[in-house]
Amino acid sequence: MRAVRFHDHGGPEVLTVDEIDEPTPGARAVLVGIHAAGVNPVDTYFREGAYEPFELPMTPGIDFAGEVRETGDEVEGFAPGDRVYGTGIGRNHHGGYAECATVPTDRLVSLPDGVDTTMAGAAGVVGVTAWRALVDHAGLEPGETCLVHGGSGGVGHVAVQLAAAAGAQVLTTASPDYHDRLAELGADAVFDYSREDLAEAVEERASGVGGTDGVDVILDHRLDDYLQFDAEVAATGARVVGIGESDPAVGLENDGVARSKDVNYQFMSMFNTPDFRVPLARLARLVSAGDLTIDVAHEYELADAGEAQRVVLEESFLGKLVLVPEE
Repeated sequence: MRAVRFHDHGGPEVLTVDEIDEPTPGARAVLVGIHAAGVNPVDTYFREGAYEPFELPMTPGIDFAGEVRETGDEVEGFAPGDRVYGTGIGRNHHGGYAECATVPTDRLVSLPDGVDTTMAGAAGVVGVTAWRALVDHAGLEPGETCLVHGGSGGVGHVAVQLAAAAGAQVLTTASPDYHDRLAELGADAVFDYSREDLAEAVEERASGVGGTDGVDVILDHRLDDYLQFDAEVAATGARVVGIGESDPAVGLENDGVARSKDVNYQFMSMFNTPDFRVPLARLARLVSAGDLTIDVAHEYELADAGEAQRVVLEESFLGKLVLVPEE
């Protein structure tokens, strides 16, 4: 079978398509024929060496969707031919940038009939991250106001939909090109993130909604840029969930603002999810019911994995990129 691998750390050019033996699933794993694999920024961090993979050469790719081809001896609940999707490989198991991958059964769930496998292949990291942030950590409730920084991103456009489905007033930021689509996905107000009066505009829209004095829940993917901003626009008792940053040196310029409002900060990693199957199953139900979609901006073949990883870091688009192994 063909698999994208990196034998050494480096730029996108170190990714090669290799012909390797088809893997055999362990006792509690299944062999999945990959129909689509999401391309995420975290995949590039493993390739660059910022996060150490468990071995080299390594096949990247945290997300996947496809069809079960073979099951391990102790596997129950899955059989060859079952459609599945999941996340959490590509770190301590070879990833989804391949024609096949072995996946532990605690990292995948069945895919409902009618759900597109390309969409599902792009859903894992962004869906579980948004779910963990808003549902598990923030406890977002109906009637609250939720601000999603970077609503056009992979996590962002899912978070907008989850917040809307929860009955919150949804505020988000994005480039003007994406405002209309984010409104279609459920955003009540979309702000150009580059406007100089962004904090004032967010505060004006949030204040007084549901009796609050600001934003109740904030999902922040750029903590080095917005940590202080979050404190400024937060309501008393607000919950801020941080999922990433461009510079690890994050900090408040004035912590008094946050203290005066009893703001709660929660930093998280999707990899700490106790059981991937719980959010994966619920996200699949939402997609099946038509209440959640994953916008796929572009599809790539395995040979173009390097270009896909370049684009995911350097270019602007709404939604997700996916690799689709050629038939």
